[in-house]
Amino acid sequence: MPNAPKTPARQVRIGDEWLDLGDVASSNNTDRAAIVRDLIAWYLREPGSKLPTRPTREVVLEFRRLRDEAAAAAADQ
Repeated sequence: MPNAPKTPARQVRIGDEWLDLGDVASSNNTDRAAIVRDLIAWYLREPGSKLPTRPTREVVLEFRRLRDEAAAAAADQ
């Protein structure tokens, strides 16, 4: 199969923080899945696991502001 993932997809309900996580992860040259995997490994105390680097609060708030501005601009059109 051309696009057969190595692991099955899982479903988790997450609020708007999912959007924040995607924006901030991208700005740090990673993705949400990598962050979630790192958190799970750390939580399970897997050998060698580390917590992912956290952004500053200002970075998160800036991405929220930009997303809110884009939504407002789209609503005005």
